[in-house]
Amino acid sequence: MITRLLVANRGEIARRVLATCRALGVATVAVHSDADADAPFVAEADLAVRLPGNAPAETYLRVDLILDAARRTGADAVHPGYGFLAENAEFAAAVTDAGLTWVGPPAKAIAAMGDKVAAKALLADAGVPMLPTWTDPDEITDFPVLVKASAGGGGRGMRIVADPAGLAEAVASARREAAAAFGDDTVFVERYVERGRHVEVQVFGDTHGTVVALGERDCSIQRRHQKIVEEAPAVLPDGVRQRLHAAAVAAARAVGYVGAGTVEFLLAPDGQFFFLEMNTRLQVEHPVTEAVTGLDLVRLQLLVAEGGPLPLAATPPPDGHAIEVRLCAEDPARDHRPATGVLHRFAVPQVAGEFAPTKGLRLDSGVADGSTVGVHYDSMLAKLVAWAPTRAEATRLLAGALARAELHGVTTNRDLLVRVLRSPAFGAAEVDTGFLDRHPDVFAPLLPADELPLAALAAALASAAARRAAAPVLAGLPSGWRNVPAFPQVTRYAGPGGDEIEVRYRLDRTGALADWVVSAGGSASPAEGSGPPAAPSLPPSVVLVAAAPDRVVLDVDGVRRAYSVHQVGSQVFVDGPDGAASLTELPRFPLPTAELAAGSLLAPLPGAVTRVHVEVGQRVAAGDLLLTLEAMKLEHPVLAPADGVVAELPVPAGGQVDTGAVLAVVTTPEETTS
Repeated sequence: MITRLLVANRGEIARRVLATCRALGVATVAVHSDADADAPFVAEADLAVRLPGNAPAETYLRVDLILDAARRTGADAVHPGYGFLAENAEFAAAVTDAGLTWVGPPAKAIAAMGDKVAAKALLADAGVPMLPTWTDPDEITDFPVLVKASAGGGGRGMRIVADPAGLAEAVASARREAAAAFGDDTVFVERYVERGRHVEVQVFGDTHGTVVALGERDCSIQRRHQKIVEEAPAVLPDGVRQRLHAAAVAAARAVGYVGAGTVEFLLAPDGQFFFLEMNTRLQVEHPVTEAVTGLDLVRLQLLVAEGGPLPLAATPPPDGHAIEVRLCAEDPARDHRPATGVLHRFAVPQVAGEFAPTKGLRLDSGVADGSTVGVHYDSMLAKLVAWAPTRAEATRLLAGALARAELHGVTTNRDLLVRVLRSPAFGAAEVDTGFLDRHPDVFAPLLPADELPLAALAAALASAAARRAAAPVLAGLPSGWRNVPAFPQVTRYAGPGGDEIEVRYRLDRTGALADWVVSAGGSASPAEGSGPPAAPSLPPSVVLVAAAPDRVVLDVDGVRRAYSVHQVGSQVFVDGPDGAASLTELPRFPLPTAELAAGSLLAPLPGAVTRVHVEVGQRVAAGDLLLTLEAMKLEHPVLAPADGVVAELPVPAGGQVDTGAVLAVVTTPEETTS
C-alpha cells in the first residue's frame, strides 16, 4: 500500500490530491518553485521540497529534481496531477523504474495517446468515429479547419482557420505555443465542425480488466479553446449517451488503459460525434463527475495504483446535476488577457465543502487571501461547483454564489461566468463551442453603468468613516463635519475603465447626507439638492442610513442598498447588491510623471517578447501584428493601433518586460508633422 505520496504539481490540483490523502491516512510531499513557496498547497503537505527557480522548465518539468525529492523524503508513490508532466510517458516510466508507484495509466498507454495523430489511427481501427485529419497543410482543401498541437491539451496550440490565407501563420503560431507549453512543436489539422459541442466521457480502468464509463460531461463553453464551464450529465439527444460511453470504453480498451482518463468527443448538431483526443490523466473538471456519482476519483486512482479492483463494474446512474466554472485571473473584455497582482480577499459564500464530493457548493481553489498571482503559470484561481437535484437549480445556486463572492485585488472572469449562467441560451442548454462569440452580451460587467456613481459614493463615505475612526482627536464628530457647511468633501478615483470619477458630497451637522454629485468621464450624476439628474435612470434621492469603514447602507428612492467596502492602500473594492466595482483613490496632489512618446504601446502585464514581426522604419496599417508577448502560458499579440511608421522597438525577441514597459512606438502622420 502507498504510505507517502509525492504530488508532482502545484495549485488547486495539488491541494485536491493532498485532501484525499489526508482522508486516507497517506503522508504527503509537495514540491514547489520559489514563486509558490508560500502557496496553500505547500503549507498543507506533510513535507515540502524546493525546486529552485520559477519557470516550469526549471522546476515542475524537471524529472530529475522530482525523483530526487521523492528519494530524499522517502516517498513511495507519485501523483502527477494534471498539466506539466501528467501525460509524459518518459516521466511515468522513470517513476516506475525508480521503484515508485505511479498513480496514473501505464507509460505505454500515455505514449499511445500522447501522439494524437497516431492515436487517431489506432482508435479508428477500434471503431471510434474520426474527423478528417491532415498532417501536411498543403493537402487541405476544405475549410474551416482547426490546427492542433499533437503533444498537448488544454486548448494550447489550437487555431481556427477560415480560409487558406490564414493557414501558414496559424500553423507557425500553433507550433510556437505548442513548443513552449509541451516541448514538442508537432501540429496537425482536422476539419472544424460549426456549432459543435465538446462532450467527454470519464473512463476508469483497473489491472483486473475492468473498464467503466463513469458518465459524461458537457464542456462546450470555452474561451481560446479552453473550457470555462462544465456540467454533468450532458443534455443529449436520445440514444447518444449509450453510444458515447461505448466508444469511450472501446478507446480505453484499445490501449490497455488503467486509472482515470477522459475520452473527448465533438458532438455535431445532427447527433454524430467524433473522437478529439484522450487525456491520460485526471481532468480539471472531474468534480462534476464526483458530484453526480458520489465517487472520490482521486481515491479510486490510489486504489487502482495499489492493484485493487474498481468497486463498480457498470456506469452508475447520475444523481442530480452539477455545474463547474473555472474562476480565472483574466480580463474577458480585453481578449481574456491574464491578470496579475495580490489577491487581497477571496471569499465565496455558502460553500459546503472543498476538494471532495459535496452536495451544494464545492470550492477547489489554489489561492487564499494574500496569494500573489504571477506570470509563471496559468490563470486559473479556483473551480466553483454547484450540485442540485436539477440543472436549473444548480445553475441558479452557482450564479448566485459567484455574484456574491468577494474577489479583491485581481481582475477575474467572474462577471462573464455569472452572465453565461444567467443567459436564456444556457438555461435552455443551447450551448456549443462558439457560445461566447454568438453572445457578446455576456461580456458586459454585472454592475450597471448607472449604478457606478452609488458604488463610488459608498467608497467615499466608507473612506471618510475610516478616517474618523482613526482620528486621534474629536473622533466623535460626524464624518465630514465642517464649520462652513456649504463646503463639500471631494474624493477622486480611477474607475474600472481607467476614467476619473470625482465624488462630491456634503453632510449636515447631524451626519445626514445633504447632497452629493458624482462626475465620471466628464458627466455628472447628481442627487437631490445638486440640480437635475444627468441620467434619468438615477434615483432622485439618496439617504445615508449608516456608514462604517467596511459597510455603507444607502436608502435609494425608498429602497435600502448595502455596500461592503474593503480598502487596501489606495485600492477600494465595493461589493453591492448588483455587482462589484474596483476603484483606485487618486492623490489630491499627484506627483509628476515622465511623459511617454506619442504612439507608445505598453506591456499589459509582465512577460517575454517571443517574436518581433516588424522593423524600425517599417510602415504598418491599423491591426497589423507588431510583436508577440508570452505570459501565463499564452501568446498575446501586440497590434498597431493605427496606420503609421514603427519608430521604436526597444525590446528584442527574448527580452523580458514588466507591466507598463514600452514595447513599440508607432507614429502616425499627424504625430510626425506636428
